Amino acid sequence: MKINQRGRGKFKPAPEYSIEDVRKILMEKINEELNMSIDETMDYCEEDLHYDSVKFNIVSLFCGAGGLDLGVELAGLDVILGKEEVDKAFSSKETYESIREQSVFHHVYANDIFKEALETYRNNFPEHIFVHHKDIRKVKKFPKSNLVLGGFPCPGFSEAGPRLVDDPRNFLYIHFIRCLMQSQPEFFIAENVKGMLTLGKGEVFSQIKQDFEAAGYKVYHQLVDARDYGVPQIRERVFLVGVREDIDFEYEFPLPTHGEGIFLKPYVTLREAIGDLENDPGPYYQGSYSSIYMSRNRKKSWDEQSFTIQASGRQAPLHPSGAPMQKIDKDKWIFPNGEEDNRRLSVKEVARIQTFPDWYEFSDGGNLKVSQNSRLDKLYKQIGNAVPVQLARAIARPLAEWVHENKIKKGEELIEAKA
Repeated sequence: MKINQRGRGKFKPAPEYSIEDVRKILMEKINEELNMSIDETMDYCEEDLHYDSVKFNIVSLFCGAGGLDLGVELAGLDVILGKEEVDKAFSSKETYESIREQSVFHHVYANDIFKEALETYRNNFPEHIFVHHKDIRKVKKFPKSNLVLGGFPCPGFSEAGPRLVDDPRNFLYIHFIRCLMQSQPEFFIAENVKGMLTLGKGEVFSQIKQDFEAAGYKVYHQLVDARDYGVPQIRERVFLVGVREDIDFEYEFPLPTHGEGIFLKPYVTLREAIGDLENDPGPYYQGSYSSIYMSRNRKKSWDEQSFTIQASGRQAPLHPSGAPMQKIDKDKWIFPNGEEDNRRLSVKEVARIQTFPDWYEFSDGGNLKVSQNSRLDKLYKQIGNAVPVQLARAIARPLAEWVHENKIKKGEELIEAKA
């Protein structure tokens, strides 16, 4: 519902809507998205797509820098080689490249509109993958696949933002569903922010889940915290895992591996994750701290997990060194030891916290005409938008186990091989 204002206030915030208003708006926006003009030009042909006939072939939507994709690939290796062996290989790009083709998963196609993120994806994934730089709303036909991945954009759902029911970015999931209907994969994995569950008094999430189910899938969802799976970060995210209705498999979300329980490993701390980078952190975003930034605590101690890594250099959490921030008033914090003794986490540090390996090569676009902060911000954006690699690995593991036991070992031909 639009009103005559500019900026963030041009849409009516979700809490003011009745349930009936929300339902009406949802249906209007879904119909608008479905009626959007699709580009009839095919940007690829079948010869551009390289399938593996005895593996689970992946189509990745909103792929970004590839965090979800990399985690899924790792899960597909774990069931073949064992997690310990994969972990050893993962520390070195050369060693990892020597084993990655053994995964039960095989990437075929990846799509996004973020140019620098796609450059990052190309830098780190096999050359055979067709990387499609195009607005998903304009893609005419999606490739066949066995598994579709995607963290559809979330700004309209985020509790940190204006929480707009009619934000057009909330409806890009429709094209994920369009892909499912064309591709008919056995499974899908979708990820989004916690606020997705409560927007529009829960009606938005209810509609999204119903739409995925209407595409022919049993849909399982759960809110998970990344730190429960070995990620040194407090990051709550919703995952939806779909199993095609004709598949006899009930997905179960993995139990936490880390925490305070007697049978759990301790949470991974910032000291363990980035302690060795304290004196050589690499480039980091520099500049003043806004009143919004200083409205709450931004610093965790070395023995804690990081705040959520956001898709912005300016909003990056503070490095844990030095004195803690001090609260002096409602929504007002200060640096007791001075601003000059505090800095934001570096690009390399936030990548570690998102559990990317050090060898992962991020692209800032290489435009030297823009400021260093602007170039760095593109890196923070890619990293903050990504699904933590180790979290994706945990979520995908039950699917990888099913694929290995039910398909790969039997040598079934899953998709007709293409030239």
